[in-house]
Amino acid sequence: MAFAIGPYCVDNPVILAPMAGVTDLPFRRLCHDQGAGLVVSEMVTSDVRLWQSSKSRHRLVHDKEVSPRSIQIAGGDAAMMAQAAQQNVELGAQIIDINMGCPAKKVCNKAAGSALLKDEALVRAILESVVNSVDVPVTLKIRTGWSRDQKNGLTIAKMAQDIGVQALAVHGRTRECKFQGQAEYDTIAEIKQHLSIPVFANGDIKDAQSAKFVKEYTKADGIMIGRAAQGRPWIFREINHYLQTNELLAPPSISEVSQLVIQHVKALHQFYGDYLGVRIARKHVGWYLQTLADKTQFRSTYNRIDNATQQLEELDNFFISQTASEACT
Repeated sequence: MAFAIGPYCVDNPVILAPMAGVTDLPFRRLCHDQGAGLVVSEMVTSDVRLWQSSKSRHRLVHDKEVSPRSIQIAGGDAAMMAQAAQQNVELGAQIIDINMGCPAKKVCNKAAGSALLKDEALVRAILESVVNSVDVPVTLKIRTGWSRDQKNGLTIAKMAQDIGVQALAVHGRTRECKFQGQAEYDTIAEIKQHLSIPVFANGDIKDAQSAKFVKEYTKADGIMIGRAAQGRPWIFREINHYLQTNELLAPPSISEVSQLVIQHVKALHQFYGDYLGVRIARKHVGWYLQTLADKTQFRSTYNRIDNATQQLEELDNFFISQTASEACT
């Protein structure tokens, strides 16, 4: 089930989707450890003048990445995108991923992300500019089209392959749909049928069974997981196991989850420093608590903690109490 992106062989067909504010370096490492074959960075703006911000500086740490290092860039100006690609390669990027899939207003209002799908000439200019500016593989993420009436995903996909893009991820919604309604997979299946480069299916894949269904239905080379990995990074090993054996893995024990969450929070503190790390840890812990269906007041208590050491102590106490209650059931 392996596939190649340029010189890089990816053994596991389950990929972590790039998500701004989520797929930072600590989370990418964790998902890779849990079985993600490829992990893609948070979106980096193509405007290098903005790279001095704290947010961008953390997104530009590529030398400590798991390999192959795939870095996503976003923007609507071909020359700026090429410059951003070149500078990311200089910083250690091994794959450049172009974002034409994000539906966020903040991104689309600047004629970037999925807004670009409306302007095929600009799409061509950006793809040619980036592909010709770097010696590393370039990949692309798109949606099925601009709107239900303008599903031009296949046209864009063929154009991308002709220009030299080496893998394509397709989210099964249009730009107009944002994240509403059901993802559809017929367009992804059609795109896969017409392309020889690897194609990854994305959208509404929540567990091992839906991953297997989408992979078989679309014949995609890989499955891309986004929101379903938040608070549940072990989804990658669950999907890999099910694709290989057709058997469901038992969920991780509370003890295993405890170890993973505490390791994740420590990594956030180390990567961002105590002040930012404590604040970023809150949202990740919130997602873990949702996955655990926690009904206690722990989350609101946790969100008031301002100290890294106390965060870890309180997490430890929480999981000790969870382990005790699990033993009683």
